[in-house]
Amino acid sequence: MTYQPANEQAHFSAIVVDRIARRGENEPLVRLRVIWLGRRKVTGIEPGTLLRLEGMVTVRDGMPTMFNPRYEILSRQEHQ
Repeated sequence: MTYQPANEQAHFSAIVVDRIARRGENEPLVRLRVIWLGRRKVTGIEPGTLLRLEGMVTVRDGMPTMFNPRYEILSRQEHQ
């Protein structure tokens, strides 16, 4: 997750890793950059949060990227 300084354009970004898509231990993780424009924070989204995302995927700087997706928080990892 990336937090932007107050003097930069507001956006919140995270790299989402799809561990479910792996079929074998030798296959790479599926990674997706998610960016919410105009927001510095997305309430409820923090490391370990399980999400369902919906939106258009494009490639930015060589990485699959989704801007302003619809999202559903499925569960949160409890920090102890």
